Amino acid sequence: MGLRKQLGFIEVYCIATGAMISSGLFVLPGLAHAKAGPAVIFSYFIAGLLIIPGMLSQAELVSAMPKAGGTYFYVMRSLGPAAGTVDSIITWFSMTLKSAFALVGMAAFAGLYLEIDIRLLGVVLTIVFVLLNIIGIKEAGKLQIILVSSLIAILVLYVIKGVPHLNIRNFEPFAPNGFLAVLSTAGFVFISYGGLLKVASIAEETKNPARTVPLAMIFSLITVIILYTTVIFITSGVLSDSVLDTSLTPISDGAHAIMGRTGALILGMAAMLAFISTANAGIMAASRYPLALARDHMLPKGFERTSERFGTPTKSILLTGAVIILFLFIKLDFLVKAASAVLILTFIFSCMSVIIMRESGVQNYRPKFYSPFYPWMQISGIILYIFLVFEMGREAIIANLAFVTGGLFIYWFYGKVRTSNEYALLHLIKRITATDLITRNLEDELKEIIRDRDEIVGDRFDHIIENCTIIDIPESISLDRFFHISSDILAPRLSIDAETILTLLKNREKENSTIIAPGLAIPHIIVEGEGKFDILLIRCKQGIVFSDQFNDIKTAFILAGTKDERNFHLRALSAIAQIIHDHKFPKRWLAAPDTEALRDVILLGRRKRM
Repeated sequence: MGLRKQLGFIEVYCIATGAMISSGLFVLPGLAHAKAGPAVIFSYFIAGLLIIPGMLSQAELVSAMPKAGGTYFYVMRSLGPAAGTVDSIITWFSMTLKSAFALVGMAAFAGLYLEIDIRLLGVVLTIVFVLLNIIGIKEAGKLQIILVSSLIAILVLYVIKGVPHLNIRNFEPFAPNGFLAVLSTAGFVFISYGGLLKVASIAEETKNPARTVPLAMIFSLITVIILYTTVIFITSGVLSDSVLDTSLTPISDGAHAIMGRTGALILGMAAMLAFISTANAGIMAASRYPLALARDHMLPKGFERTSERFGTPTKSILLTGAVIILFLFIKLDFLVKAASAVLILTFIFSCMSVIIMRESGVQNYRPKFYSPFYPWMQISGIILYIFLVFEMGREAIIANLAFVTGGLFIYWFYGKVRTSNEYALLHLIKRITATDLITRNLEDELKEIIRDRDEIVGDRFDHIIENCTIIDIPESISLDRFFHISSDILAPRLSIDAETILTLLKNREKENSTIIAPGLAIPHIIVEGEGKFDILLIRCKQGIVFSDQFNDIKTAFILAGTKDERNFHLRALSAIAQIIHDHKFPKRWLAAPDTEALRDVILLGRRKRM
């Protein structure tokens, strides 16, 4: 049973926003301020800017391949199963680490008001969220809308109330440890923006994902950058260094300075909402990675199964919950660094994947959203992310090496002998070396993804194209030779004499030219009989010589049908007209490497289905 499409723009936006606003805002600013001073405001802002290349790359990839598993799925299809497994493991761990981070923060806040073991509380909360996600993603999405709406309203109130209480002396010295400390702190707080990863993994359960997911990611990042910058600016301005540097509840402490005990209580509630939101979104998104791995035979088949009652991947959710519980017992500082480090690595993979997919020449890679400033956006992102990891220090490098080694271990000893997925890197190698390394597996898989993404339901025209004959003529030929070839192919398919078809084609061309645009002709004839209709697709790269004036016809569609098929004949002409109207059609048609690729150009062309 497949995953159900139940999420709209608001749900996806709230999942991303809620996943970002949690411990990164309510716990981390104190630790970050101790490293960078009041300039931590710029650390958060820089981290938000640094995430843009990775975010735009992910937005493009997910608009082309909106499947469960998000980053894993498109890294697998671009860089191959080894890189895909590594990316899946590090992304899964990044999300579970961030969820554990949120639950630790939540438990710490609860400890201010309740005498309870915070780890025990974290375990209980994990179990609650696991059960909620098993019941259904739609219910989890609705909860996310309520949580995020309330959270944003409280934070806006905090900023407005805090402005009159700002003390300029609290910003002096502004960057006591220098610019490099500000930059390394940007890497430290990078995890604060990790919620964007979670959206890609639930794209398969989103309505109109090619448009919804990129829009939700962009608007969510803008919202969170503004909130982080303004809220931390207020907090740095109302609290002294001695208070802020040692605080694990900095925003609540700031609210206490602004609005007294009532303010601290309100922001404490906001923090709890944020932690609930992040933990819920984290389990929701992370649990789709074992599912995607299982689909590709990289993990046992059981993780692929979804509940018949709820339509959710129960075993994947349970495994994710169990790992989060284990992470609750890791030291907080290491938890943050490890989560940020592996998150940076996933964005490196995303930038590399866009470059590979675009340069590979894979025809059915058709994103609805294209990352701007390609390839400089991706290249600069990769360089900046590598620099950021090294600036974060030894622990970040060790965490990345450990997760990469773990991913390669799983691939080498379990997945390698069970998977045969084709990937875009092979297409790029073939393009450079002309080595015969590839089949049509990747193109066919991407074709089915596009059909599912765009909710294409095949009609009679699609069925005819799927079964029609396609001719790919390498040299220039005369009109007479072209008609002879076409007649010989159509004759047995229509059970009509080839000479009769040849005569009909010649007479039709004499009556009125069938050339409808530069380089394009659509000869169409009426034949004797009943219930007969066929289409012949022709590409001639050197051109068919229809006349002295029109001697370069590279594309031809021959339509042949009986009189009783006249209505469908007109509909087929309309379908072709819509397909060739796309400005990308000529380039795709001429670039198609073989006849099956030509067939895909027509099948995936934009048109209204009958």
